Amino acid sequence: MSQEKNSELTPSTIVAFIGDIFERCGSEEYLGEAVTMGEHMLQGATIAEQNGQDEEIIVGALLHDIGHFTSEFGTFSMDDIEDRFHEEAGAQVLAEFFPSVIIDCVRYHVAAKRYLCATKPEYYKRLSPASIHSLNLQGGAMSPEEVVEFEKNPNLKKIIQVRYLDEAGKRDDMDTPDYWHFAPMVQRLVDQHCGVKTA
Repeated sequence: MSQEKNSELTPSTIVAFIGDIFERCGSEEYLGEAVTMGEHMLQGATIAEQNGQDEEIIVGALLHDIGHFTSEFGTFSMDDIEDRFHEEAGAQVLAEFFPSVIIDCVRYHVAAKRYLCATKPEYYKRLSPASIHSLNLQGGAMSPEEVVEFEKNPNLKKIIQVRYLDEAGKRDDMDTPDYWHFAPMVQRLVDQHCGVKTA
């Protein structure tokens, strides 16, 4: 992907662009889990919608792992992607188009796992074997000092909600709508952030 491809993205094209990524790349393996990358994100968004969560939570769950597809945005070279955590890379490619709460849900969904393991010991029991493995690679449970710092984030509650959806979205027996079901709410959040007036 070239740098030019990302520079051409606008508030009116980003939603379809992400949809294209879901269609072309969503069938990729999700780090040893029983679902694909696309299924994982769609399951989280679907569970949020079924439970009456607001659109920020639904879209946060839908996009939280978009950083695994950073190369599609043409923003980073492959060497850069390998050196970046997927959550930070994902936050960076979305930052131009989405409200800060969505960016924080993407940027901090890994930190939220470490936070919950430190503050809610029972949360650890929710983790899949693959998630436990990645937790160890990500630094394990937060230290008390890290917990205090993390709790300063004004979007903490929604970040944690998306984290719970991250763990829930790993079922091998769940039907979900496709990305385009959620596209109108994704567009509303883009328009809200970018100041686009809607009819």
